[in-house]
Amino acid sequence: MNHSNSRRAFLRRAAAVVLAAALLLAGCAAAEEPAPQQNSAVGFYFDTVITLSAYCDQELLDEALARCEYYENTLSKTVEGSDVWNINHAGGQPVTVSDDTIALLETALRASELSDGAFDVTIAPVTALWDFTSGEAVLPDDADIQAALPLVDYTQIKVEGNTVTLPAGMMIDLGGIAKGYIADELAAFLREKGVTSADLNLGGNVITIGRKPDGTAWRIGVQNPHGSRDESILILNLVDATVVTSGNYERYFELDGVRYHHILDPETGYPVSNGLASVSIITQSSMYADALSTACYVLGLEEGMALIEELEDVEAIFITEDLEVHYSSGVVVNDSIN
Repeated sequence: MNHSNSRRAFLRRAAAVVLAAALLLAGCAAAEEPAPQQNSAVGFYFDTVITLSAYCDQELLDEALARCEYYENTLSKTVEGSDVWNINHAGGQPVTVSDDTIALLETALRASELSDGAFDVTIAPVTALWDFTSGEAVLPDDADIQAALPLVDYTQIKVEGNTVTLPAGMMIDLGGIAKGYIADELAAFLREKGVTSADLNLGGNVITIGRKPDGTAWRIGVQNPHGSRDESILILNLVDATVVTSGNYERYFELDGVRYHHILDPETGYPVSNGLASVSIITQSSMYADALSTACYVLGLEEGMALIEELEDVEAIFITEDLEVHYSSGVVVNDSIN
């Protein structure tokens, strides 16, 4: 057999092997299950719109959203029979509560200690005097605020096992941390069910699971404090992380040219006035971020930034009223929008 014929025969055999391999790969690709489609579920809980978006079956997302009703009935101070309602109406007697409530209170107390009381869930007697939801612009009486301030003291909360004791007359409000806890719990639930790509938004609390199916990070906007709700001042790339924002544009009223917003100073009983428009916290736990965003807003730019720089795996973005953006040392911003 001459060399020319041998070479042609070899090339024919090689081509056949390549073709067979290509057909095998094509068959394998065809046999793979199609990637899950992105679905979403929307509900209204905790006085905010909740949007869950994930690459999974719709039924699973609906199941996750349905869990919000349990959390609202357990953690809301306005739902009669909830853990918080029972604590606030116990007249100083011990109350047995759920593991969820204990987890929240323990984190709240740690955040209070870290911030020297800038975050304090016992501020409820003061917040009850302010109305930021009716649309009416009415200032509470200063005498009422001064009378309520002695009831604000997180050190008076006693937690022993699943029992909580609060002195008579004091009240707690977990609204400044509960949405973060629920975001963490919903993310954990979806992960347990095998979800690897999701974006959960609980009204200012955003938590992501993994990446998008194409391998890119989730692009999460930080709201422009002077813009509309869908107007971002910068974009973050998040993978298995959370960003929680507290801002003076969320709930407020204006009276005689002054804006009165819902973030109250536990020391004065009045809305914080320190030149900040918003604080965003980036970390792993949405519950922790929820408490820190409020604490850092109350502390102000200098003290708040100093606190963040002392913490591991926590970053922050402070935006002032004149829209100056200040970043902690580890923040990576994808885009800045002018």
